[in-house]
Formats: sequence, structure tokens, C-alpha cells
Amino acid sequence: MVSTLVDHLRRIVGSAHVLTRDGGTDLSAWEQDWRKRAHGQALAVVRPGNTDEVVAVVQACAAAGHSIVPQGGNTGLVVGSVPDDSGSQVLLSLTRLNRVRAIDPANLTLTVEAGCVLQAVQEAADRAGLLFPLSLAAEGSCTIGGNLATNAGGTQVLRYGNARELCLGLEVVTAQGEVWHGLSGLRKDNTGYALRDLIIGSEGTLGIITAATLKLHPRPACRLTAWAAVPSLDAAVALLGLAQGRLGAGLTGFEVMGQFALSLVDRHMPQLRIPLWQQAPFCVLLENSDSESESHARSQFEQLLESAFEDGLVTDAVVAESLQQAHGLWHIRESIPLAQAEEGLNIKHDISIPVSRIPVFCAETDALLQREIPGVRLVNFGHLGDGNLHYNVQAPAGDDPATFLRAHEERVNTLVFDQVARHQGSISAEHGVGSLKAAKLTHYKDPVALGLMRQIKQALDPQGILNPGRVLSP
Repeated sequence: MVSTLVDHLRRIVGSAHVLTRDGGTDLSAWEQDWRKRAHGQALAVVRPGNTDEVVAVVQACAAAGHSIVPQGGNTGLVVGSVPDDSGSQVLLSLTRLNRVRAIDPANLTLTVEAGCVLQAVQEAADRAGLLFPLSLAAEGSCTIGGNLATNAGGTQVLRYGNARELCLGLEVVTAQGEVWHGLSGLRKDNTGYALRDLIIGSEGTLGIITAATLKLHPRPACRLTAWAAVPSLDAAVALLGLAQGRLGAGLTGFEVMGQFALSLVDRHMPQLRIPLWQQAPFCVLLENSDSESESHARSQFEQLLESAFEDGLVTDAVVAESLQQAHGLWHIRESIPLAQAEEGLNIKHDISIPVSRIPVFCAETDALLQREIPGVRLVNFGHLGDGNLHYNVQAPAGDDPATFLRAHEERVNTLVFDQVARHQGSISAEHGVGSLKAAKLTHYKDPVALGLMRQIKQALDPQGILNPGRVLSP
């Protein structure tokens, strides 16, 4: 049966696009997650070239009873797009579905296939004089299908929303091998259930996204970036409120970075010149996108920072004088995860907390972790503007990171997630659930919500062939 299925898949997509271990191909790029936390074994890696081929692959796998793991750029952080170790799952790589199908400047929409790399989507919009604002550190390799499947966030959520808010329509292959042709460019369509919103964020468990119609925006006349040292998280939250009041919708980014997080960048990437980081416990990165002019944006920033200095919210600040300087400041922020990886294995948390509660949450949780594991180091950074923190935990200096992870990960996760629940937050803000957090939902998700989710999964995928074990634990 296995040989028959693989032969069938070769007839569908061509032998060159069905990769197997028996054929001598190294499959580790598809079978191992980005963080190297999990390594599975696929029956085959199948790379369809269009939606019709995806349909035929799904139908073949359903008939043979083999489950499917959809994969885009494989940049996820929750082990949601690599196969298990059974050797029976078909890994469906969508990277060949990478065409820009249409752009409608008057309607401010762009229709692309799921395998389009996010950076290519941004560039297609830019060539039309428009903006697709989804922006992630992995934008050079992650794909739009994966971004939508996980409802990715990034640095522009404060102004433009998550991936869900940037998508108007989808083309989706169901578990039965049917195609939902939902590539609408409509902003108003009140004709029933919001199937688009159901598929987005479902991590490939309810359907396979093959294309999307995305929402574009006018390109700002000017973007200015500022970097400020702040004396506390309370001051950072107050600065956020002041910036929202002064800049309104022009405030498109507001990031916070703890001093230890920046020290890792300084240690492992000394070529990056980090301003002000040794002067304060936190730094913030602000972006002002102005529709009028650079002089107007700079005047707004100067007035904002002047008020912040007077109120004691900022101890020092710099405003980028060029686009190159602005890119340099953002590069520092985006280098924190890479610097942390250089420091060694760590316990990652992608959490969201009401912005007003973040200072108290961090003070309490910092103290609890220090009490439980003396010397533990906290890598705290993230999108303060939308309440999303990457609250990561590094081993004490000198300890072996792998040993630390084995000994403490479960206890640390429970402590942090209990604190998140206490402060009415979420244990996954933008990375998704995958298999890494699936079992945790039983403890931290409303039981009625979980029951409804299981009913939806059963209704749409009764065979359970789409990405099993992800989002919902068995």
C-alpha cells in the first residue's frame, strides 16, 4: 500500500517532486523544525505545483488512510509543520505554489499563492506603489500560507492587525479533496459563517490554504524610527499611551527590549552598535508612519519625546536620521532571537497580556522564577504595543543549556502559563499551538471552547488526516 501510494503521488506531481529517503534524498530540511527541537520521518515529501495537484494528493492520501502535514517555509516555533516519527505521514510542501495571481490597485488587493515568501509579497505590493504591512524577522523565508495558517503577528500589528486582518479571501483544499473558491476581494460579505476566519489560525488542521487575497494599504509618505531608553516597564506603558494619543494611527510599531536581551545581541553580534542599552533596564523602538511628510513626522516625534522627557518616561532617545539608520535599529530588535540561540537552548514563551497588566506580570513572574531557579536569566522583549511578549528563559550563566532545558522546561512553563492565566492572558499570542502546546490547551483554554473546536475538527476532517496532533491533542 505504501509503495502504491508513493507511485500514485509520483504520477500526480512528477517523480522529481516526490522525495523519499529510499531515493537517497536528505529530507532533514523538511523533517526538522527550525529550532531543531523535533525531528520526524516522512513517508515522502511531496511538492505540488498547483491547486489541482494539491487536490489530487489529498484525495490519494485520504483513500490510502495516510495523514498529511502541510508545510510552508518551516520557520514555525511550535513544532507544527514537521512529521512525526512514524514514517507514515506525507509532508506536503507548498513552496512551488509561489505565483502572484493578480493585483487590483483600485481595490487595494493582491492575490498570491500560499508558497509565496512573505518578502516577495511585500515587494509585489511595493512595485504597485502600495504596502503589505505584515513584517516578521523570518520574512525572507516564511511563506504567506504559513503566515495565515498560524495567524502570524509581527511588528506592525499595533496599526494593521494580525495576518487575519490582512486577508480578505482564501482558496482552500478540504480534507475530502474539494476546493473552496473563496478568493473574494470584498470587505463586506455578510452571507453566513466566516469560513475565512475559521481556516486562518487553524494551522493546517481544517484545510490546506493554496492561495489568498490580501489587503493592501497606501504606502506612507514617510516612516521615522526612534529608540528610547526607559526607566521601567511602567514608564514604557505610559510612553505607549502618550504615543498613541499624539501619533494616533501613525504609530505603527512599539517594541520593548530588556537590557539582558540586548546584552546578548551585543555579545554575539558585536558589529551591531546598540544605542543606550547600558543606561536603562529597557529600551523601546517606536515607528511613526506619516501620510503627510518627513518634516511633519519628525516634528511629531520631537514633540512626543519632549513631553516624555518632561514626564520622566524617557531618559535618553535617538531618532534615525536616515532609512539606513532605521533599518539598523530594527535589525538590532530582530537579532534578539538569533543572539539568544547563539547563547544556547532556551525556554521560549510567546504570550499576550493586557498591556496594563504587563509591568505587574513581569515583576511577579521574574521574582517567582528567580526564587525557583536562582541565577536564571530572563530574555524579555516583544510587541508591547499589542500586549505580546516573548518572555524567554535562559539557563544560569555557566550551566549547560540542554541539561537546563531537560530539568526545568516543564516546571518553568507551568509557572509562566499559570501567571499568564492569572493575568487573563493567552499562552500563544502569534506563534500558534502546534504540537508543542497542544496538551497545554486542556489546562488553559475554556472547556466549552475546546469542545466546540473538537466538533469543528470532526465535522471538517472526520478521518483526522490533516496535521493530526496539532492544536488539539489526541
